[in-house]
Order: sequence, then C-alpha cells, then structure tokens
Amino acid sequence: MSVLKKRIMVTGGAGFLGSHLCERLLADGHDVLAVDNYFTGRRDNIAHLLDHPSFEAMRHDVTFPLYVEVDEIYNLACPASPVHYQFDPVQTTKTSVIGAINMLGLAKRLKAKVFQASTSEVYGDPQVHPQTEDYKGSVNPIGPRACYDEGKRCAETLFFDYFRQHRMRIKVVRIFNTYGPRMHPNDGRVVSNFIVQALRGEDITIFGEGTQTRAFCYVDDLIEGFVRMMGTDDATVGPINLGNPHEIPMNELAQVVIRLTGSRSKLVKRPLPADDPTQRCPDISRAKEVLGWQPTVPLEEGLGKTIAYFDRLLSSGAQPAGSAGAVQR
Repeated sequence: MSVLKKRIMVTGGAGFLGSHLCERLLADGHDVLAVDNYFTGRRDNIAHLLDHPSFEAMRHDVTFPLYVEVDEIYNLACPASPVHYQFDPVQTTKTSVIGAINMLGLAKRLKAKVFQASTSEVYGDPQVHPQTEDYKGSVNPIGPRACYDEGKRCAETLFFDYFRQHRMRIKVVRIFNTYGPRMHPNDGRVVSNFIVQALRGEDITIFGEGTQTRAFCYVDDLIEGFVRMMGTDDATVGPINLGNPHEIPMNELAQVVIRLTGSRSKLVKRPLPADDPTQRCPDISRAKEVLGWQPTVPLEEGLGKTIAYFDRLLSSGAQPAGSAGAVQR
C-alpha cells in the first residue's frame, strides 16, 4: 500500500530525537525539512541524510518566524537536558514559548497538522506514581529547572488554546526518559554519562543514594510513538505519555552498564541536585489504547547499541563531558 507523500518539517531536526525522526520520515517516503539552530543539535547527526533527494536542512532559530510550505510540523526544538537548558535559561523559555507561538502561527496559516514534543518534566517531582496524563504535576516555578519545566507547560497551554480557539489540528505527547545512539555527548544525562565513564574506566557518578528510579525508552520505540500519534484522526490531540513503564534504580543501571562495557569502574556518590525527581515513570495506558503502542526494545539490547555508538565516538577522538555536569535524568 503506497503512502501519501507529505512535506514534513522537523524543528530540532539535527538533535538526538529529531535526527532519528527525520530518518524515519524519509524511510516512510516523505519530503523532510530539518530546521535547527545547532545549539545542541549537531550537523553530524544528519550528515548521512544531506545527499538524500527528499531531505533538506535549514539553519534557523524557532524564536524567529519562519515562512515555509509544509503539510505537517513536528516541533522538537528545545535543549532537553539540564546542562544545556540551564546554560541560558531565558533563551530556553523563549524557545519553548515563542517557538510554540511561531510554529502554531505557521500551522494556522498553512492549515497544517502540528505536533508538540512535550516532556515528563511537566509533572515536576511527582506526588503521584506512576504519572497519568490527568496528573497536574508538582513543579517549582522559580527553581533552576523551571525554564524548561514551565516553558514546556506554557507551550502545552498554547497548543490547547489554539486548538480550542482556532480548531487547530494539534498532537501533544509527553516524552519520558529516552536514550540511544546520537545522544549529545555533553548532555550529562545519566545513560550517556554512565556509558562514557565506564568506557573510560572512570568512577561512575551516582547522585544521592542512587535509589531514585527512572524508566528508559529506546529511541526507535519513541519515534514509532511519534509517527502513530501524528497519524491519528483530528479528534485525538493528547496529551499522551510516551515512555517505558519499567523502572530501574540508578545504582542498578550503573551496574548493568559496567557489566555490558566490561569496565572496572567504581561507583562514587555526590549530593542530589536541586529539584531532582526521586521517581519518574509513565502510565502508558492511554498510549496502548489510543495508539496501540508500547516499547518493545529491551533495556540491555538498547544499551548495547548505545554503548557501541559511544565507543565509536570515543575512538574517533570526541571529548564527551565528564561527571561534573551529570544529572540523573
């Protein structure tokens, strides 16, 4: 069965998730425009796509209006790890809020379907576990993570107000921890940090007692969720949680990484960062019911592919971040 070819724009298209999404959309037979200002996105992530006849890359900051002709928009633009979004918190908020306004305005003019990549961070340090989409969250609006948390919350507000006021065709998903090849080497996230430290034979940094839990979804599974959500009828707007519902404590994750890398790294503990959630795990009942979606890639399989990626990166002479900026995210 042939697929109707669409022209699809991906903001943040040179980022970790964006580059995988561009790859998937091209494989599905679409024309793809990747838009990125390369603050955290990397040209290397899309270098293998540049010669594809249906792919185009554009350097652009979504806080400025953009005038293109597309059928669908995936709005992924925003630094997504604390190391990056806290570097320039004002710009982070502007990217989430003004970027959403610009993408919604463009979609309104084009009558295009528009997808918002929101985040589990909208739940803050949750008092309900696991988190359902109906949970309103427990967020500190003036803390060091607020630029991202509140920026994404405001973006959701804008999407749903455009939906109610202008009958826009919106899709909103909330992304939980995702990992895989092309994670930014300097993002300080727990998976990339543990792997790099283990491959280098360095001590692995555990924040707090290491009992805080996270649930990790492999990138291919997440992208499948994106595509299924965008393919739903106009009555399905979300928000819908996308993530892996199986939790693992940080201590246990570190031990798995040590085993898979064959490393002799030891665990060292450091103080827990401000506003770091003790638990983060999605209830994906809605995704199962509405999208027929759930993760399928086992953690050790996904970690193996991610380790192989970082091993190649280190062998090529890249200099990923050490432990100083790491967060248990």
